[in-house]
Amino acid sequence: MLDLRGVSLQRGNKSLLENVSLTLYPQARVGLIGKNGSGKSSLFALIRGELLPDAGEVYLPADWKIASVRQETPSSDLSALDYVLSADEELQAFQTALNAAEAANDGMAMAQAHAALEEIGAYDAPARAGKLLSGLGFATHEQALAVKTFSGGWRMRLNLAQALMQRADLLLLDEPTNHLDLETVLWLENHLNTVDCALLVISHDRDFLNAVTRQTVELAQRTLTLYGGNYDFYQKERAARLVHQAAAYNKQQAQIKHLQSFIDRFKAKATKAAQAQSRVKALARLEKIAPAHWDNEFSFDFAAPDHLPDPLVRLDNVAIGYTADKPLFNKVLLSIESGARYGLLGVNGSGKSTLIKTLVGDIAPLSGSVIRAEKLSVGYFAQHQLDVLRGDCDALWHIRRLSPDVREQEIRNFLGGFGFGGDAATTPIAPMSGGEKARLALAMLVWQKPNFLLLDEPTNHLDLDMRHALTLALQSFQGALLVVSHDRSLLEAVCDGFLLIDQGCLNVFEGDLEDYRSRRLAQNPHTAAQPAASARKAEKQRSAAIRQEISKQIKPLQKIITEAERHIEKLQAEKNAAESFLASEDAYNDENKIHLHQTLDELNRINQTLSEYENRWLQAQEEVEKIQQSYGDDAV
Repeated sequence: MLDLRGVSLQRGNKSLLENVSLTLYPQARVGLIGKNGSGKSSLFALIRGELLPDAGEVYLPADWKIASVRQETPSSDLSALDYVLSADEELQAFQTALNAAEAANDGMAMAQAHAALEEIGAYDAPARAGKLLSGLGFATHEQALAVKTFSGGWRMRLNLAQALMQRADLLLLDEPTNHLDLETVLWLENHLNTVDCALLVISHDRDFLNAVTRQTVELAQRTLTLYGGNYDFYQKERAARLVHQAAAYNKQQAQIKHLQSFIDRFKAKATKAAQAQSRVKALARLEKIAPAHWDNEFSFDFAAPDHLPDPLVRLDNVAIGYTADKPLFNKVLLSIESGARYGLLGVNGSGKSTLIKTLVGDIAPLSGSVIRAEKLSVGYFAQHQLDVLRGDCDALWHIRRLSPDVREQEIRNFLGGFGFGGDAATTPIAPMSGGEKARLALAMLVWQKPNFLLLDEPTNHLDLDMRHALTLALQSFQGALLVVSHDRSLLEAVCDGFLLIDQGCLNVFEGDLEDYRSRRLAQNPHTAAQPAASARKAEKQRSAAIRQEISKQIKPLQKIITEAERHIEKLQAEKNAAESFLASEDAYNDENKIHLHQTLDELNRINQTLSEYENRWLQAQEEVEKIQQSYGDDAV
């Protein structure tokens, strides 16, 4: 078993773990979740022995073998198949022994090597490696190509195949669905449900986590919390824990407020000094309960487009591809109407990204016409856009470059919704993570107020909170939307229909994602779904619709709550200032009579206004709770 005992870990000046303990048993299937930068990848490095804890102990059985995905791929002349086979260390060791025995003409050693190879199923290894590569999208002829001929995304798939090929007791996977399409994710889910080892996986894909994990570990506030179920179970259990935590926190804050009020009022009076001082000590001793963090730190909306022409784009008998003699698909007839919301489906290599680039205008059609509305404003997101960001410049510069005349504070307010508040807005982006850069690319897209969004895998590198914020923003987007994504939760929540590229044709797909999954099963049985997945179909559809309806009902109430909180904070500061003056002995001197009466009148006004905003806040909160309670567990 894997056992963390009182572990603390610090990287530079940042503390990632503080006195954490965790035990994972053989065959455990665990999802590791947490915000970007919380230390998930560092925890993996700790488990692999690449980092040493600053305190505590990481215990692994001496005979346990750990498999994980390499981050770099050598530019090798090895074929893809041989590269995957090279990850099986036992196979390589016994094969080397056999070669040495044959060279020495040592019959006994040859027999022992053959026996060892047979025991580990070595003669089936090429078939197993080929099956892995096929599942990860490599055609049969591509498995013979040299590693160095593949692009970066495909090399990551080769590294994933290597990790899956290893004989491991513990498999560590860090964002394995990045760079995969939907079909390959479905295959990977199935394969992971058959592996005979413990699994610890970092992922921001909730459907993937639900399919492959049975426990969830949350890394937050420098500690690890274990939940006894998959991601959906974690969400419900965490919500219940936060309700209890929030109640305890609010109760404690009331106690703190009472103590502080007494201290502020009487600390300057000699007759009350002793009591005030005792309360100062009581306040210092009071254990602080961390506030329950209900609010996502990311919050943004797409502004209403200035123009909504209809249709936005029309493809008239278009052939799409790169060479006239081999178009990816022909005779495309497609009209993107204002308000259309499509998910784009198709196997890897079918031309999904090429279609999007044609709609953007990056690729000219081979034949036919692409007719764009005069006031079309395209917002295009693709992973290569991260490469054109200026590493030596900050987030503020990137937005200001789009709108040089806009006030800096307005840009800062906007960037705050994407997690670039305070100094983060003026920090060069070069050392930032892929997730942070993806957030900036999205911010630049949102800022330009597009009326047609073309999104090619927009959730790669985004954590769960940012994916949720993006989903909410896309749900209220008023323009047209075409999105390619392996994130099924996003597709189900924001798309009203699907387009399918299949066998060189583009058509509307009559069905939902589960229907598409069934279709893929019929075409390619190796992507077979687990029975539980099909059983979730109706429940997932219903839950997605309910979440969307709850969000729609709660949104105006949340605006009231936010506005009330802003006024309450301001009024409370004014009240504290007035009460502080009234508690001072100087307030009752003759020369301060006028100021005293003015302060009393002002305090009365403040109390009345404060009461109004508190009632407004309370009523809105009660309405939110009523809406959530009316949906029961579905509100989570």
